[in-house]
Amino acid sequence: MTSDPSLPTASIELDNVHSTSSGTPISETHLGGTPPKLEILYQDEHLVAVNKPSGLLVHKSWVAKDAKVFALQLVRDQIGQFVYPIHRLDRPTSGVLLFALNSEMAKQAAENWPNAQKVYWAVVRGHLKEAIEVDHALKGMADYGQCIETQQEAQTAFKPLGETELEVAIDKYPQSRYSWVEAIPKQGRTHQIRRHLKHLSHPIIGDARYGKGKHNRYFADHLNAGRLLLHARTLTITHPVTQTPLTIEAQLDETMRDLFNRFGWHDPNDSEPS
Repeated sequence: MTSDPSLPTASIELDNVHSTSSGTPISETHLGGTPPKLEILYQDEHLVAVNKPSGLLVHKSWVAKDAKVFALQLVRDQIGQFVYPIHRLDRPTSGVLLFALNSEMAKQAAENWPNAQKVYWAVVRGHLKEAIEVDHALKGMADYGQCIETQQEAQTAFKPLGETELEVAIDKYPQSRYSWVEAIPKQGRTHQIRRHLKHLSHPIIGDARYGKGKHNRYFADHLNAGRLLLHARTLTITHPVTQTPLTIEAQLDETMRDLFNRFGWHDPNDSEPS
């Protein structure tokens, strides 16, 4: 999963912003300087997981030729050994990213990947009133080298965790409503969560491809949230060696954490704000 076209009228390119875990743009801070240090969430002799910042590609890709920095090389240099990707996150998505420390481990983990549980948090437009599972097949995307005639089954479970209403007329209504949503995709189709939320008419804020520019720009200009507000919160797998459950959690970056605090949203499993 990689980058998308940005809004042609937006003042910033939301899907192409490179940022550290604090929200500082990687492109401004680190290109040509000291590489950013990624937060290591888990490491043993077989696996390593990091908290990927929004805007950072997992590895080099032909669909994002502008990228100069990649998570794969940063983790490799940081821990001093080769790493092998097991899965991917969209370029503008932050959160748990898992690598294997040898090719055989990557193969084993990938074979069991359909059994992994991935929990994402998103900030979306509108109030999602109740939990819902979307069962909506997705076509291939030509700009990702996929056949547009092919449809793949895709199911995602969504649950509202919080909501807010701003006393500002961003679009055609005098107030503007937003929700904090948990998303659990059954598969990992290209842009699955983003496309399913668009299907529900609750696009993710900061989504230049599937969202609405007025809301994206308001969050960027007035709420200091100029990124896709989608975060891979937890990943649970069966460890390929120990065969025991392994859950890895990634905290929100400064941008999303400040926004959640502003809206009064707190992790229902924690006594303190995320």
